[in-house]
Amino acid sequence: MRSDIRLSSVTLVFAILYSVCSAASMYSLYNDKKAYRADDILTVVITESANASSQSGTNTAKQNDMTLQGAGGSGALKFIPSFGASAGSKVDYDGKAATTRQGSLDAKISARVVQVLDNGNLVIDGSKVVEINDEKEIIKISGIVRPQDIGADNTILSSSVADAQITYSGKGVANTGQRPGLVARILNWIF
Repeated sequence: MRSDIRLSSVTLVFAILYSVCSAASMYSLYNDKKAYRADDILTVVITESANASSQSGTNTAKQNDMTLQGAGGSGALKFIPSFGASAGSKVDYDGKAATTRQGSLDAKISARVVQVLDNGNLVIDGSKVVEINDEKEIIKISGIVRPQDIGADNTILSSSVADAQITYSGKGVANTGQRPGLVARILNWIF
């Protein structure tokens, strides 16, 4: 019985020492303060830019000519005059189109680790709302992060976030002022 009590006491001491050492190593001066478990927070540095352009052109031409001629009658049919007809058609089409789109977003946003996957990767989710003069700017990010991609300062580049979903939107007077009116939207829908 005494050996059982000693064994459980030793086990308890080791459990306490392990938890104290784990907590101490988490806040150690020699460890990085990186996110590695659920509810930890890391900073995502968003530097995204996109450029796209497309050009297309079509040039077609079609021409048809037709001529019909007949000589006048001879002999008893001399009264039939000579005749001739000609017709032609020409169709040309020249179409050109070009589109160009550019966009960039530079921001920093804090995201929370919502789940730690079996392989150790971290699922993150974060949002940021900035309101100035009744204008709201909303940035949202979610995705999967590898712990080895997190820097010593607990930041990660948005280009290192897998399955990244980054949205940037605004609400306010400036945003609604850009939208066409109701009549214009109905006409655009019809035509």
